[in-house]
Amino acid sequence: MRLLHTSDWHLGRTLHGVNLHEAQSAVLEHICELVEDPRDGVPVDAVLIAGDVYDRGVPPVESVRLFESTLRRLAESTTVIVTSGNHDSAIRLGYGAGLFRENIQMITDLSRLDLPVLLEGSDGVRAAIYGIPYLDPDHARVALARGEVLPRSHQAVMGAACQRIRDDLAGRAGVRSVVLAHAFVAGAEPSDSERSIAVGGVDRVTAAVFHGIDYAALGHLHGPQAPECAARSLVCYSGSPLRYSFSEQAHTKVVLLVDVPEAGPVTAMPVPIAQPRPMATLRGAVDVLMQDPTMIMHEESWVRITVTDRARPDSLMDRLTSRFPHVLQVFHEPEGAIDRGRGGTTVVSERDPRELGSDFIAYVTKTEPSGGEMEVFAAGYEAAEIAERLGESEGAA
Repeated sequence: MRLLHTSDWHLGRTLHGVNLHEAQSAVLEHICELVEDPRDGVPVDAVLIAGDVYDRGVPPVESVRLFESTLRRLAESTTVIVTSGNHDSAIRLGYGAGLFRENIQMITDLSRLDLPVLLEGSDGVRAAIYGIPYLDPDHARVALARGEVLPRSHQAVMGAACQRIRDDLAGRAGVRSVVLAHAFVAGAEPSDSERSIAVGGVDRVTAAVFHGIDYAALGHLHGPQAPECAARSLVCYSGSPLRYSFSEQAHTKVVLLVDVPEAGPVTAMPVPIAQPRPMATLRGAVDVLMQDPTMIMHEESWVRITVTDRARPDSLMDRLTSRFPHVLQVFHEPEGAIDRGRGGTTVVSERDPRELGSDFIAYVTKTEPSGGEMEVFAAGYEAAEIAERLGESEGAA
């Protein structure tokens, strides 16, 4: 059986104010093509989308339309199984689940988590595929309790959900097991673009909760990875198909092609997803950034730039965007910056004006003022003092 595992589409998300709809459309087009025309000729028996289809509970209209058109295309070729994540509204995402055709399964209700989608692959392999919607501990600890309310933790509620699945599997001989879940498994690496799900300061579950399940298709973390696996269980994150922060710029974005044999270990093969635009983090003086011929490779990238000039250059953004039109963030961190923090409670009016001037120059430039700068300041201060005295003399006359 061949499965395609993806997650964290975050439709409707922006990147530092930039609308990502066009970029998201491009990566979803790629996913549809992988299903419609498999590269190795092996048909995809199901597409698994492990939560965070949308970036927020009430997504933009254009994002809803994009999901609808993508779902329609995928369903023409295969079965699609979708669960909700912590960004989705489970109720809105699952609306119409009872009306969809059989090969579109939206699992967003906790009452369905131990009711599998039973699938037979093109090679005859049978699998029970379970979907665990995102489990908010405050709700799930009551909904999944069998008697006493569960402890308030992700570990407790995910453990209870997986136990219900194992109980159901006990009566299904000869089938492989797959679970979709949206969680933070200990040992995995997060990025900056994931929303915290910490409860009581803890956001992780152990891989051991998936013990006895052949494949856990995870969502939530945006980097593709396989944290420490439970015995005989393969636990994988597909990651997001698009980069959603500069902390992800080194990620190779993928979907996972998962092969489930009739017996033996499950394998997952990453298939890279081409990114509509590269990302880069640049640092240096403005003149160097503007003239360095090696920077040509970043001219069409989304870039984050740290400018190291001693003083903040004039028209900084205009200059940078003339070469890097897709610059998203600009920081000014002068080389050799110093900390001018002062202790004590000296009243500002009692301090030497030249000392105040020195502090002001250091605050603006993040470096100690030069002798020439202080001479200019001192001359200006003296001229101001003379002008003030002359004004007072004329007033008295």
